[in-house]
Amino acid sequence: MKRIVLFAILLSTAIGYTQTTLTYEKPPVFNECDSEAIDQLKSCFNFKLNTFIYENFEVPQVVTDESYKGDVQVLFEVNKEGEFKVIYLDAIYDALKDESKRVFDLLPKITPATYNGNPTFVQYSITIAIPLVEPIRKADNATDGVKLTEKDSLNATLSNEFDNVNKELKNFENLEYSSELNVPFTHAYYARFDAEMNVIGTNSHTAAKPFVYSDVARYYDIKAEKENLAINGDTWLGRKLFNEHLVQVQGKDYWFTVDPILDLQVGKDSEAEFNSTYNNTRGIYIQAGLGKHFNLTTSVYESQGRFADYYNHYAESLKAFGPDPAIIPGRGIAKRFKDNSYDYPVAEAYLSYTPADFLNVQFGHGKNFIGDGYRSLFQSDVASPYPFLKLNTTFWKIKYTSTWMWLKDVRPEVVVDKAFLTKYMANHYLSWNVSKRLNVGLFESVMWADTNGRGFDINYLNPIIFFRAIEFETGQGAGNAILGLSSKYKWNNKLNLYGQFILDEFSLGDVKAGDKSWKNKFGFQLGAKYFNAFKVDNLLLQAEYNRVRPYTYSHNTQILNYGHFNQPMAHLWGANFRELVLIGRYNYKRWSADAKFIIGQRGFDFNTDEDSFSYGGDIYRDYNDRNADTGIEIGQGNKTNSFMTEVQASYLINPATNLKIFGNIIYRDFNPDTVTASTTDSNTVWVSFGVRTDLFNWYKDF
Repeated sequence: MKRIVLFAILLSTAIGYTQTTLTYEKPPVFNECDSEAIDQLKSCFNFKLNTFIYENFEVPQVVTDESYKGDVQVLFEVNKEGEFKVIYLDAIYDALKDESKRVFDLLPKITPATYNGNPTFVQYSITIAIPLVEPIRKADNATDGVKLTEKDSLNATLSNEFDNVNKELKNFENLEYSSELNVPFTHAYYARFDAEMNVIGTNSHTAAKPFVYSDVARYYDIKAEKENLAINGDTWLGRKLFNEHLVQVQGKDYWFTVDPILDLQVGKDSEAEFNSTYNNTRGIYIQAGLGKHFNLTTSVYESQGRFADYYNHYAESLKAFGPDPAIIPGRGIAKRFKDNSYDYPVAEAYLSYTPADFLNVQFGHGKNFIGDGYRSLFQSDVASPYPFLKLNTTFWKIKYTSTWMWLKDVRPEVVVDKAFLTKYMANHYLSWNVSKRLNVGLFESVMWADTNGRGFDINYLNPIIFFRAIEFETGQGAGNAILGLSSKYKWNNKLNLYGQFILDEFSLGDVKAGDKSWKNKFGFQLGAKYFNAFKVDNLLLQAEYNRVRPYTYSHNTQILNYGHFNQPMAHLWGANFRELVLIGRYNYKRWSADAKFIIGQRGFDFNTDEDSFSYGGDIYRDYNDRNADTGIEIGQGNKTNSFMTEVQASYLINPATNLKIFGNIIYRDFNPDTVTASTTDSNTVWVSFGVRTDLFNWYKDF
């Protein structure tokens, strides 16, 4: 994997030079060509280069002895100082590569290419034919002037095919910022344009995430933001490090970018036996556009890490069937690395197609989020990536999102022939801007499993249908349907109020009886955002309260719970909790700071021989294992109070790639009433520093 990533970066670097060759006005010039007319300089350059190679190239003896006929491929650069630099060589014999390198090292320093009168670098490919053929420069015709003809192939002329491709290339215009690609979803970055998308009177829909760039572009100019953050870079390395994608190529009907991915962290955990923590992620991130309506992106990560003890314990509690010891939350299965660390590869990708202005279709492997808050009670991005198909339909004052997902139950008891059980999830979310200030959303979701040969139920493929009715038709035990209602109110251009209500099951009779029945499985969220708080530009303050009753999201058929890879698909804490979240975010140019405070109360199971009941917090437990039918309250079971604060400061190294350097401090106080094997008392300070390509949310507030 390391070699693949390294090769891809090196190769993409070479491709990146190709784009730059389009900008020069005058090619490099040998001293012997000084007297040539400007339209003959390229022809003269070709001839002088070919002649030099012909006169200095010594065919290795092994090539002569074996009567080899072929060629040597050379990719080279003439830099701003007029020096020849070999970038890449390819030949069947190493001796041919060595000889080609030797000849290029002998080339004299020449006058470099210029753009607007300023020296610049250019890059070419060349093919050296073996056996050598003497180049001939002759007049071709009056209009074309003097040039090498095809039969003059030392075949060391600049590749015609390569040049023809170059003619199609354009200056890179950052088309990604108006494309149908997703804006990488992180709460911190979305906060930069949250205020603009929530101005009174805008017809934006902000719950279904991630957003596509073209949707955001109507309210916020991401391209201008990135360009305004640019730092003057006089060198290629400076531009690539601080302003641009490593590779950025644009042609007539296509564009693509290639960037390395990094997440390199070191830190300390105050509680751990091995109190040093680290993360070492390397990868590659590719974005592309083909025509006006088709986009794609892919990212591949290879990672090793060791985290704070509380995080490691949680990761190991998620362990899947098989020898691997953990699932890294939000990422995937991890195998053991050395004695106390994890190795966890991740790959994400999707295709985005927009056949009409009102419809966007995405198919890929990744995550989705529905909500205006930090948490979501409908669908969150806390679980590992999964395959999905998503349709976004926008018309009038409505946005309608349909998503179908292929999930996995990885518990040992449901594994068949060492294969994880496939389960399916389908969501509908309708967002309606009722007025200039009020938005209302309707949500429904159903979960079903690949049991008894059922497979993917075609009944749920219809994007305009009520899942609860289908659940009754197919048998109430065949699926787990959930309903939701959301709302957002723009109090003014600085203050937004939002909320969600999730309903898993409800008994009106039990509510009237006032006996707190277990059947009343529901939760709600209330939140507020204050933009440009206290007249401070780019300061966002957010307060959010979440409350979910016991047994919500669980099912009597355990595989139908609202989970994937042993992780919840909604709130990180599952159920049976109340939580207050306070967040402050501020950014100034390339600097940003975030502070988060979370105060919560949760109810855990005891998981002992004396008390093996389910108290409703673990969504993977059968709700028939409950401790009682009535008197069900939030926090029942092993009541645990927790407090967590996380403060992070960062500097954006490269706006184009979201590469940042950061420092992070987490304080976590976790106090169960009863200490058990699975629920331990903890008081942690976790300090981390690093550099990261920030493309996704990484939650550490368990």
